[in-house]
Amino acid sequence: MAASCFFYMAFVPAYILIILLTIVVDYFAGIYIEKSEGKRRKQFLVLSIISNLSILGVFKYYNFFNANFGRILFHFNFHDPLPLLKMLLPIGLSFHTFQAMSYTIEVYRGNQKAEKHFGIYWLYVMFFPQMVAGPIERPQHLIHQFYEKHYFKIDNVVSGLRLILWGFLKKVVIADGLAHIVTDIYSYPDHFPGSGLLLGTLCFTFQIYYDFSGYSDIARGTALVLGFSIMQNFETPYLSSSVSEFWGRWHISLSSWFRDYVYIPLGGSRVKLPRQFLNILIVFVLSGLWHGASWTFVIWGCLNGLYLIIELSTSGIRKKLFNNFKSIGAKFIVKSLGVVITFLLIMFSWIFFRSSNLHQAAYIIKHIGKGITQPFDIYGIDAAPGLLGFILLSILIVITHWVDYKGGLTSLISHKPIVIRWATYSLILWVIFILGVFHEKVFIYFAF
Repeated sequence: MAASCFFYMAFVPAYILIILLTIVVDYFAGIYIEKSEGKRRKQFLVLSIISNLSILGVFKYYNFFNANFGRILFHFNFHDPLPLLKMLLPIGLSFHTFQAMSYTIEVYRGNQKAEKHFGIYWLYVMFFPQMVAGPIERPQHLIHQFYEKHYFKIDNVVSGLRLILWGFLKKVVIADGLAHIVTDIYSYPDHFPGSGLLLGTLCFTFQIYYDFSGYSDIARGTALVLGFSIMQNFETPYLSSSVSEFWGRWHISLSSWFRDYVYIPLGGSRVKLPRQFLNILIVFVLSGLWHGASWTFVIWGCLNGLYLIIELSTSGIRKKLFNNFKSIGAKFIVKSLGVVITFLLIMFSWIFFRSSNLHQAAYIIKHIGKGITQPFDIYGIDAAPGLLGFILLSILIVITHWVDYKGGLTSLISHKPIVIRWATYSLILWVIFILGVFHEKVFIYFAF
């Protein structure tokens, strides 16, 4: 717990008071929810949720809604009396807010006993390996681990260190290697032809995956070294053959959180089709807002929701068409085509996620098809890895996807001879030191 507090206070020390406030409120809310009956149980749950969302709303959404409200007033020649707030967003606020909310909801549902040990509950919210960028844990999976006695296990340490090493390869080599290309192209999209805009969008598609999955591997590895298990957050999502499959394999902890606490309570798939479509849109609009207070994130969420609605609407037709293909080879080709189409749809949606505003997103979409065959000099991009570096990064993307698809580094080499294992570790370390980007580069999802 002390390590977690020290870790968090390295950002803005005073912000730990905000987390402590929510910890105190939710700790007592959980106890009173368990002790109470009838409407009072729901009242304590609502109080807990409102307190969490209020803090999230002030720090993350106040300026967004106030600015848009001000624009509406200005349109009618009125002045917005509310000032914009100048303050940093607490790091990982959305992550530990959702983790805290999952606790009180599960206590209310009777799936988790209220935690009486204040220090244990504190640690549940602030467990440092995953508190700033997930995965968003559930109390049933994590809290009991803080009561268990953890003996030193060499297998846990070795497996954890492998995950950390793998995560660093993803982050400092691939994600940060691609970041220079993405930053330059998306900072000055009018300086590049369509081919450059397409390359920048493709690079961001892999950058955000390797940045976030790299963090998740480091978090899981750090926890495992200490003897704790936290959930896997990614399962090679870019190999998905449908958008619904993609969202079952991308940021799994957040997708399942919205499924369990928003989509299913709204009726899920048990309602009529139009209402189900509305439920999907609500979930993805909220998911977009969870990622950031900007219209670009809202549209990104709506777009992914629309993908799922179209997929759901055409599921019967697509299933019949797929069943018409009898041979294994034909089915493989059709499924591979599904992977390509899904990847392109997701890549298109990342334009809104990465763009700083709607004007920039509209410009990129409008011009990405113009001059798409026009070559441009990758060496002209500041600090870009160059053509050879880009080729090496592309090879690493293929290799790392194959390794993850096969179950990860541990699954592939744990039973190999010691020479092969240490040759693999040495090779990965060499690649990290030779190709890694080591100047300060924070994880993308720290901003959420």
